[in-house]
Amino acid sequence: MQPAQRNHQSAETMNELRALNARFIHNFVTNDVPSHDAILHPGFINIWPTGQRWDRATYLKYWATAFDPQVIVYWDVRDELITIIGDVALVRATNKHTRRRDGTESTGMTMYTDTYLFENGAWKCIQAQLTSVSPEHQPADDSIISVYIEGKRQERLS
Repeated sequence: MQPAQRNHQSAETMNELRALNARFIHNFVTNDVPSHDAILHPGFINIWPTGQRWDRATYLKYWATAFDPQVIVYWDVRDELITIIGDVALVRATNKHTRRRDGTESTGMTMYTDTYLFENGAWKCIQAQLTSVSPEHQPADDSIISVYIEGKRQERLS
């Protein structure tokens, strides 16, 4: 007997993937390796904007100390777009970040695509790919869904 097919196009699935995206970001900002490890597929790979590839172990080691709230003083998530095709979900969004080093601030944006596979009853991230966003392609502030200032999530007013 085959298990019942799950409707991946349901509002419930979309909400689950939005929550996973929020967890992914929160894990990064809080350097939460155990929580992040739990949402990664065993075959996970990370692809940087330079084309460099990191395996799961290298990526998780980096994850432990990657976010420094004294350096990354502003971080937001915007322009979220989720597409589901069969048992694969593409979770895309853009992060705006402001970094402060030696009294100088720089701001930029990075778009990401996290690829999730639905396997054994759960969505697991099998690939994360980052792309730098040039100023002419940066999404507007009205698409912001979450904000962190110095590592603290800010309450959003409706």
